[in-house]
Amino acid sequence: MGALLMVTPNSIETPNDGFLNVQALDPSIIVDLKYATPNNFTGSRIYDFNTAIARAGTVRKLTQASHLLKQQGFRLKIWDAYRPVSAQQKLFDVTPDPTWVAQPDPNFSHQKGVTFDLTLCELDGTEIPMQSGFDDFSEKATRHYRRKPYQEHNYRLLDTAMRQAGFVGYENEWWDYRDTDMDTYGPAQADPDDYQLS
Repeated sequence: MGALLMVTPNSIETPNDGFLNVQALDPSIIVDLKYATPNNFTGSRIYDFNTAIARAGTVRKLTQASHLLKQQGFRLKIWDAYRPVSAQQKLFDVTPDPTWVAQPDPNFSHQKGVTFDLTLCELDGTEIPMQSGFDDFSEKATRHYRRKPYQEHNYRLLDTAMRQAGFVGYENEWWDYRDTDMDTYGPAQADPDDYQLS
């Protein structure tokens, strides 16, 4: 395993290696980090920051997806982005089932900052009905689930924009999208509070 890169706003190796606040390039993206509140499957607050960050190259791709969706009258809402290894450990301690919760690993996509958990909203911020809620550990969460027609329509809107922007969806979670370039990024740590917008 390679050395862990410590990244701060002033120590970006290349334009894509550093982290960015997801709202830095597109303030219209809504941030509602579920693990910063007890409103998640653990019933506890998993981390103490409210700023969604990811690798700069990944954020740029997200901005492309956001632009495509805004042209159709929708906005993105981020439920989770960069997730420290310590936070992943807390999640795994509650649900030690790798089908739904990955084991803590600095090379895991959330820990590298190249994955978003997200959904689709109206321009006023109202969430669009999807096939399940966030962190639904059932077949309803999977991409092969037989959706109702309106759910299929909404899913396709989100999925098409994310794929066109350079993301691939995780099979077991319709809300999980990973940068197609994720394997080019190594482990890294960052403090999301360092990336708050003034």
